Amino acid sequence: MSRSAHPAGPRHGDVLTEGHYQAPPSDLNALDPKVWSATVARGESGAVTVGGLDVRALAAEFGTPAYILDEADFRARARAWRDAFGPGADVYYAGKAFLSKAVVRWLHEEGLNLDVCSAGELAVALAAGMPGERIALHGNNKSAAELEQAVKAGVGHIVLDSYQEIELLAAIAENQGVRQPVLIRVTVGVEAHTHEFIATAHEDQKFGLSLTGGAAREAVRRVLAQGSLELRGIHSHIGSQIFDTAGFEVAAHRVVGLLAEIRDEHGVELPEIDLGGGLGIAYTSEDDPSEPAGIAAALAAIVERECAGAGLAVPRLSVEPGRAIVGPTAFTLYEVGTVKPLEGLRTYVSVDGGMSDNIRTALYDAEYSVALVSRTSEAGPMLSRVVGKHCESGDIVVRDAFLPADLGPGDLVAVPATGAYCRSMASNYNHALKPPVVAVLDGRARAIVRRETEEDLLRLDIG
Repeated sequence: MSRSAHPAGPRHGDVLTEGHYQAPPSDLNALDPKVWSATVARGESGAVTVGGLDVRALAAEFGTPAYILDEADFRARARAWRDAFGPGADVYYAGKAFLSKAVVRWLHEEGLNLDVCSAGELAVALAAGMPGERIALHGNNKSAAELEQAVKAGVGHIVLDSYQEIELLAAIAENQGVRQPVLIRVTVGVEAHTHEFIATAHEDQKFGLSLTGGAAREAVRRVLAQGSLELRGIHSHIGSQIFDTAGFEVAAHRVVGLLAEIRDEHGVELPEIDLGGGLGIAYTSEDDPSEPAGIAAALAAIVERECAGAGLAVPRLSVEPGRAIVGPTAFTLYEVGTVKPLEGLRTYVSVDGGMSDNIRTALYDAEYSVALVSRTSEAGPMLSRVVGKHCESGDIVVRDAFLPADLGPGDLVAVPATGAYCRSMASNYNHALKPPVVAVLDGRARAIVRRETEEDLLRLDIG
């Protein structure tokens, strides 16, 4: 059977032989600061601490599995993005990465805007007090109810994604007696160097209006013809987990070219350009993400150069980091259950969570790190596969990693860089209960999203 035809996915049956995985680290107790949040450290007892709190105490109080979110690190990363782009640009946090009322309040306090893509995300944003004008609404198939809710809330931007949406939003805005600011999302024909399923700017996909096919230009004409819509600019997004700005350079060139065509055809210079998000983070020590200051400088230089070449005033730039802010700020804390050696292959380490709290390994072949965090160990390295407790062979959390050979039931392990998408994409597969999100700050911990209970599941099952 070919790998691409495997019923459980192309990498389901992989068995890595000697030389096909990274060599074990020299110190299994070390914590690479690239993949862990800023306040994570080994305590004097050998257990890991975060925000000054021992993970064993966190497990005792909140149970496992649990997402442990470093609030100080989150705020610092949010400020770094805000400061890097400065007052002449807008930073929208991409709420799809992870959203809760506490996170919305932190964003508001740190001066970031918020990008949402559903009625539920908008409801959380508004409930937590984010001003409507600092919210942007995305989505390729927004319902009339979602658009009505957004217009009523006074959201600062609605990103248009189809001809039908232009007509629908124009009628809703007219009925509410407002002139709604909008951007048009265009597909610029750039495929970021990323997984096929999260590369969003190539032509054959559901997002945006094509530049090469002329749909984007026609959308501009239609929006400008609607008195209830105010066209503010163009939006582009080229993918996710991107480590350099080369793709953004091509995208900016094409978007600025469209701005020049709009000026020439309609006599209008649009004042805004949104280059989206997608900047990557370190999931393993091999990943090498860029810092916000370098990204901001590179993007600003690209846009300024392209606008100078087109004879355009430099528009206000927007970016949408989500993963790059929240991803590194959290880790998932698990308790080890069974440990099953397979002679000559690897050891399967089962934890009390799995694909219900982190689907990304199964969905995207995502790679993660893992560490023993309840103690230190002087035992040798053991090639391990960290798996969950679900009735599914593809239930893998960390495909291949080295853990201490004396790892056993009751030990606590943690998987870093799980702040983005893990809780957002969590499920109740096998009727698992979604874990809590526990925020830690200066020696204090609190659940900002509580653990689900069996009563929660049964309440929805009305029989």
